[in-house]
Amino acid sequence: TAPSGAHTEPWTFIVVSDLETKHQIRLIVEEEEEVNYRQRMGDKWVHDLARLRTNWIKEYLDVAPYLILVFKRAYGILPNGKKKTHYYNEISVSISCGILLAALQNVGLVTVTTTPLNCGPRLRLLLKRPANEKLLMLLPVGYPAADATVPDLKRKHLEEIMVPV
Repeated sequence: TAPSGAHTEPWTFIVVSDLETKHQIRLIVEEEEEVNYRQRMGDKWVHDLARLRTNWIKEYLDVAPYLILVFKRAYGILPNGKKKTHYYNEISVSISCGILLAALQNVGLVTVTTTPLNCGPRLRLLLKRPANEKLLMLLPVGYPAADATVPDLKRKHLEEIMVPV
């Protein structure tokens, strides 16, 4: 139901429950994420993530009942094979992800937003997606574990993010 530029709906949601496919996704993500953490991201970025206790090991990709991989369609393909412009494709897909996140939370499911850097091309091939689709987000989805905890993240005060005019 999300709005999109010129109503092109430039998104594809791949829902993966197959155990072997989830494991293949995990292997791809962990391989690239290790390089990201060790080389690409830099010391400051890795340091800033340390308080959240994140690293390249993503066991939750095997554990979560579902993985939703959100692909943006950079352009469409017309019946005659020509490209169709998808206006504001990244913004449109981001809005649809926000609505999906709210819907998941509303029904009692949990997820964590992940944007595995440099994994898109290999995941696109694994999932047999066309070249006009680019990975935007990967969401592991399920019910929270009985002992699940969430970091005590402080939010900015409303005055810091809203400017009344």
